[in-house]
This record gives sequence, C-alpha cells and structure tokens, in this order.
Amino acid sequence: MRPLLCFLSLSLFADPAPEGFRALFNGTDLTGWHGLNPHQGLKLTGEKKAADLAKQRAEFSQHWRVEHGELVNAGTGPYATTDEAFGDLELRIEYKTVAKADSGIYLRGTPQVQIWDLNQVFDPKKPDRKPHLGSGGLFNNTPGAPGRDPLVVADKPFGEWNSFRIVQQGDVTTVWLNGKLVVDHAKMENYWDRTKPLPANGPIMLQTHGGEIRWRNLFVKTL
Repeated sequence: MRPLLCFLSLSLFADPAPEGFRALFNGTDLTGWHGLNPHQGLKLTGEKKAADLAKQRAEFSQHWRVEHGELVNAGTGPYATTDEAFGDLELRIEYKTVAKADSGIYLRGTPQVQIWDLNQVFDPKKPDRKPHLGSGGLFNNTPGAPGRDPLVVADKPFGEWNSFRIVQQGDVTTVWLNGKLVVDHAKMENYWDRTKPLPANGPIMLQTHGGEIRWRNLFVKTL
C-alpha cells in the first residue's frame, strides 16, 4: 500500500518533469537531501568540523518538512542540500515566500541566485543591498559586477508562485524569473575564494533566512 500512496501523492501535487529533466525532490519526504549551512563551520577544522556537519545533518528534519508536495522551511536551520553534486546544468524550480524573508539558490555549493522581498525599502546606508530591484541576481558577485543585480523586476506578489529557470555552464550563469531574463550570461564568482574559478561541481542548496519559504517542482537536467 505504501508505494501506491506515494504515487498518488506525487500525482496530486507534483508536475511531471519536463522532457530531458528529472526530479530533485520526490514530493513526499526528504530523501536525497541533507542539512548544511556552509558558512556556519567555515573556520572549523578536524573533529570540530566533523561534529558540526553531523549536528547539521541531524537537525535537518527538525527545520524542514514536506507539506502538500512542497518542501517547506520557516527560515531557520541548515540549508537544504542535495546529496548529489552537479556541474553544468539547467535547473527549473518554483518558490513562494513571505514578507521580510530572503533566500537564495546555491549552485555548486556557491552563493547564489538571490531571492528578495522587493518591498523592502532601499537603505542608502547599505548601498550594496538592493532588494527593490527584484530577485534572480547573483548577489554574492562583487558589487557592480555583471549579473549581480537583475536586469528587470520579475517577482510576483506574495502568495503567488515564482518560477526560476537557471542555466549554469562553466562559470557562466543565465537566469529567467517568471519567464523574464534577469541575468544574461554573467560570470558567477567563487564566493569562497575569488582568486579561484567556480568549482567544477557541487551541490544545489536552498538557503533559509528570515521567514517561510516553500519550494516545489524541482527539476534538473545535466548539460
């Protein structure tokens, strides 16, 4: 009976994968994912680092849940991280968030395609944070670098689902948000060490920060 229930759950809540894509999230449980905030243990080494990684994995299911075929987080805990590593890819993913929250999608374990609450008022004391310009930019690129700020505002109002299409080839990133081109073949910098190129592969990570975010229809195609 259990396989039948899983099949019915997927058929009710998940869209079928587009041709050539496969699902990253099964719509029923956290299989294929673990918890990791790479910033948290950045300066740790040895046994302390191993203990921190184990702790984050153990805490993952306390902060993330599956609800109506959606991957849900309240804005706390480690990031949802794929067990699998990816290189060149096309990623399709939908999200819905709330006021005052922000989030992002890490590619190859590197931040990030940014998700903002664009209703936040621009603060001239923080000139490099521009939520009013909308989501989809490569926020962790150097300020002023191509792709850091999106080309257009494409966010939908709160309560509606937003849809990303992201293509990563080498260190070049192209992003569409709700069908609008927001990043056009921009180099994604290696946040962890800007003197080095973007890693050749790494996990996809869904950041948690500040408020609830829901994800659904997570599909990937390797290129």
